[in-house]
Amino acid sequence: MFIHNLRLGASSLRRNPLLTALMIMSIGFGVAASMVTFAVFRAVSGDPIPQKSSQLFVPLIDNRGPQYNRKGEPPSALTYTDAMALMRAHKAERQTVLFPVAMSIMPGDPHRMPFKAIGYATYGDFFPMFDVPFLYGSAWGATEDDSRSAIVVISRALNQKIFGGENSVGRRIILDDREYRIVGVTNDWDPKPRFYDMFNDNAYASPAQVYIPFTYAIDQKIDSYGNNNCGSDGKRGEDRDSWMRGECVWISPWVELDNPEQVEAYRQFLRGYADDQRRAGRFNWAPNNRLRDVNQWLDFQHAVPPESRISLSLALGFLVICLVNTIGLLLAKFMRRAPEIGVRRALGASRADIYRQFLAEAGMVGLAGGVLGLLLTALGMLGVGLVFEPQIARLAHLDISLVLLTLLVAIAATVLAAFYPTWRAAQVQPAWQLKSN
Repeated sequence: MFIHNLRLGASSLRRNPLLTALMIMSIGFGVAASMVTFAVFRAVSGDPIPQKSSQLFVPLIDNRGPQYNRKGEPPSALTYTDAMALMRAHKAERQTVLFPVAMSIMPGDPHRMPFKAIGYATYGDFFPMFDVPFLYGSAWGATEDDSRSAIVVISRALNQKIFGGENSVGRRIILDDREYRIVGVTNDWDPKPRFYDMFNDNAYASPAQVYIPFTYAIDQKIDSYGNNNCGSDGKRGEDRDSWMRGECVWISPWVELDNPEQVEAYRQFLRGYADDQRRAGRFNWAPNNRLRDVNQWLDFQHAVPPESRISLSLALGFLVICLVNTIGLLLAKFMRRAPEIGVRRALGASRADIYRQFLAEAGMVGLAGGVLGLLLTALGMLGVGLVFEPQIARLAHLDISLVLLTLLVAIAATVLAAFYPTWRAAQVQPAWQLKSN
């Protein structure tokens, strides 16, 4: 009977090609608009590290006081003084602090021009904490952190550019006139949003290419390529040493805490540290600390651009309008077939048979609309950059999951839209139709 209903539906659709085309176009355009905006929203709102997002935390300490805070929140990064205090205390099994660096790379080939590589100065725990995959070699350890070793981990893309994709572990590379030994090459890894560097507005920036030890960067006085927020109290210092001892925040901290007990213990540690600073005279306000996991941190930082939410809402509204239009077209189409329905009912067809026939017909319209929607979605991906920033627009792409979702939404939405017209058609009275016709 299902095949029979499909044949009846196909025959009906062929009898009214203009009406059929209008329904297919209505579904196709509505679904395409929704899927294009959903692709962007999905890219920017997903959990960037789902396997560990509940175990990674950002500890923040209020070093300014309520008169300089926004809505009572402490700064979104740490001073060098506080960052080093947290690292020395080592109250988490894994911990790191980091800041962005921009370094000029001198190619081994004298005929090639130097170019800039963006990366991070961090601790060796960065890599196991964030599950960074390696193509060659591995991360450095605590020994290299303590000894301020001139070592570097580079990305796969940079390794391909300089060494043609060969295993470069153990080879030397020149960064800003300093020689580094390569200890590892990361595989493709670029979580979006880049949760670990929200302070520097790098949520959707290009992938990092180099990672060097934080201790070595400080020892060599390598400048931060990120934000330097000194607040409104003017404690910026007159030279580098006084700036580092001052109250400017520029370092992003992260700790890994595996269970609620460790989380609570770390909160107590932060509270105790702030109390110690208060007693020492550095702070003159009550402790005001924060400890947020990845998803809480992304929500607080508003990682999802507001334009993506607005666009998705508008697109869904457009889809609803298209479905309402489809309901009207289906109702007109089905009610014109009242004589046919009356004859079928008089010959023994049940209301359930009418439901199956017309819903199968609606499903065919939905499938055709879904195919059209796929084509329009693919075209829409080319124009995403007209609405969103380029670094966000390039995240949206048409993959197999979006293809299946587009077809599913088109068919399901059309079938749901067809329920009311089908119900009206199933209420046709056979006797009245036979008498009037």
